Amino acid sequence: MDFGVAAEDEAFRVEARGWLGEHVGAVTERRAWERALGAGGWIGLGWGEGGYGNRTASLTQQVVWAEEYARAGAPPRCGHIGEKLLAPTLVAHGTAEQKARFLPPIAAGDELWCQGYSEPGAGSDLAGVRTRAVREGASYRITGQKIWTSLAHEADWCFVLARSEAGTRRHQGLSFLLVPMDQPGRIEVRPIRQMTGTSDFNEVFFDGAYARVEHVVGGEGNGWRVAMSLLGFERGVSTLAQQTGFAQELARVVRTARETGAVRDPVVRDGLVRLWAELRVMRWNALRTLGSTGDAGAPSVAKLLWGGWHQRLGELAVRVRGAAGGVGPVAWSASAPYEMDADQHLFLFSRADTIYGGSDEVQRTIIAERVLGLPLEPKGDMG
Repeated sequence: MDFGVAAEDEAFRVEARGWLGEHVGAVTERRAWERALGAGGWIGLGWGEGGYGNRTASLTQQVVWAEEYARAGAPPRCGHIGEKLLAPTLVAHGTAEQKARFLPPIAAGDELWCQGYSEPGAGSDLAGVRTRAVREGASYRITGQKIWTSLAHEADWCFVLARSEAGTRRHQGLSFLLVPMDQPGRIEVRPIRQMTGTSDFNEVFFDGAYARVEHVVGGEGNGWRVAMSLLGFERGVSTLAQQTGFAQELARVVRTARETGAVRDPVVRDGLVRLWAELRVMRWNALRTLGSTGDAGAPSVAKLLWGGWHQRLGELAVRVRGAAGGVGPVAWSASAPYEMDADQHLFLFSRADTIYGGSDEVQRTIIAERVLGLPLEPKGDMG
């Protein structure tokens, strides 16, 4: 298979690299960076010819942009949930009015989104959601709790999966609602402090929050179909950008191993080679399945591969440091106990890689049932 970039895409790469070279570091505030991306025409590359994105790019060009973005060390995005998850879902399932209302502000970097899926009793088992949406005239009133909600403390809007039909169970009676976050007294956001010292995730409490009837995507009761469609967009082109970041982390660990002399340890050396080879395999697999609609297990396979790989990289990173002088993964200074270096952050944060976005157990079940055709796993009563 030919995984190369065609000659006509090189001009796109040169333009992307040049723009990133001028702007990375010049804009530091997160929302300002989103607006800079919008003004440069770099948001919405994969939305198609609907006229809502800034420019149209081929699948190869989207890969080029994602990889150049990672190579440039550009800031983590706070608008990616709107661009990469909600926008393609609206393109596929939204009404003309919903597209006209929500896509342009995302493309401009003006409105930020968060995802209201997981709950304390419905994380990996998303069909067990208990948050309820009750129709009251031209609005729905939403009551319940979401958890692990990335960027909820910054978001303007949240797309929420809620049970809109009383008495229904599991996949039935769910709706996909677009909810404004600026509702004091009706929506409360509580940051969750992680062991890295950061608070990227949040609990979100809905106490009679409203969503307009015309902001139900896909029609009332069709939330499960829309929600599953959205999850299909979660592991597309962005996977390749993620792997570019992984390659940079691996290169840093290799440099540290050389500097400390840990590379002379045959076990460390074997681990580095294995990680390098596995990362190359992940890239070829991602390119092979990119844009594929017929491989139901491809996203689950990819998640299994990179989740475990990234954890092993974090473990090796602190092992390499420890070989230099006994520096462990939690050896913070007494004056600044939560200031850690990149390797320590990698080790701690990667512990969650096999849980968030669908745990390894869930991914294996999906592969077993949907790809291998094995008997369905019994599901408990989640109400």
